[in-house]
Amino acid sequence: MKFTEEHEWLMIDGDLVVVGITAHAAEQLGDVVFVELPDPGGEVSKDDEVVVIESVKAASDILAPLDGEIVEVNEALVADPGKVNEDPEGDAWFFKMKIEDMSELDELMDEAAYKKFIS
Repeated sequence: MKFTEEHEWLMIDGDLVVVGITAHAAEQLGDVVFVELPDPGGEVSKDDEVVVIESVKAASDILAPLDGEIVEVNEALVADPGKVNEDPEGDAWFFKMKIEDMSELDELMDEAAYKKFIS
């Protein structure tokens, strides 16, 4: 897994990158009550606002971690946004994207660097 300073995790799944938020981010948000996902097939640029999350504490945006195309979204989160709190680094992924240059992942933090970043 790779991590961003915006508390997103990325995991390679074949030729796709799966994106979600970290357990740390889910804790900071509190109980998630609403998730708005992007439409599959859309092109995004790094730092574009892609997902909107609303919790009992605040509304937050999930940014595109890299340039690419959104190819799949996790519709289960729309029906049950609380999954984000239950399993943020597993079943509560937000979207899968196809990126042109997988080497861009090398610029992101590994787990040890992320743990140091949040401490």
